[in-house]
Amino acid sequence: MTKLSVNINKFATLRNSRGGNNPDVVKAAVDAQLFGADGVTVHPRPDERHIRYSDVHEISKIITTEFNIEGNPMEQKFVDLVLAVRPTQVTLVPDALGQITSNHGWDTVANRDYLIRIVGTFQAAGIRTSLFVDPVISMVEGASATGTDRIELYTEAYAHQYSAGREAAIAPYRAAAVRARQLGLGLNAGHDLDLQNLRYFAAGIPGLEEVSIGHALICDALYLGYENTVQLYKRQLAGN
Repeated sequence: MTKLSVNINKFATLRNSRGGNNPDVVKAAVDAQLFGADGVTVHPRPDERHIRYSDVHEISKIITTEFNIEGNPMEQKFVDLVLAVRPTQVTLVPDALGQITSNHGWDTVANRDYLIRIVGTFQAAGIRTSLFVDPVISMVEGASATGTDRIELYTEAYAHQYSAGREAAIAPYRAAAVRARQLGLGLNAGHDLDLQNLRYFAAGIPGLEEVSIGHALICDALYLGYENTVQLYKRQLAGN
């Protein structure tokens, strides 16, 4: 079954809005695992407006499942953090400074030489690498040429088009997934997946290994409760 990694950035956003340590992001990571998540994801940014670099070190001490750190490797501070923590997986995202949220994948063709070097750096440290990419065949093929272990399909377009026609929305993702499998790439996905669109996506994408979900899951948790919400998302992945 496709694994669920819970992105806990929004817990840190709430904490930072008031200072102090409420809610406790380390406890949020502990509880995600206790409630059935298969992993924990964090995405520290240079301005530390939500997850702080110190949080990442503390969370790494309590991980019993998988730890996924997302971020832009063009920031040396991020590279140093990942190499120090050595998570299960690093997901490389081409975020610009000050960007509110991720909104595009890598141009794996234009950035091929750089990505080969940085992927190799993390793999040499025993860290599984994943590249954030749009559902475009040439970008999937470009990712394969870098030597990355996996790709993460950027699913915002699918989520936005889902209500207008889910088959048309998923079609480019299915094609990208098929090509990824042909090339021997592992397959993750994330961004704007929620309780309405997740089941159809998981059922329709061959070889989907992991989804990383934060914003929608935490929004649902405000109404439904954290433990219940994690289980509801797991059920969508199971097709129940």
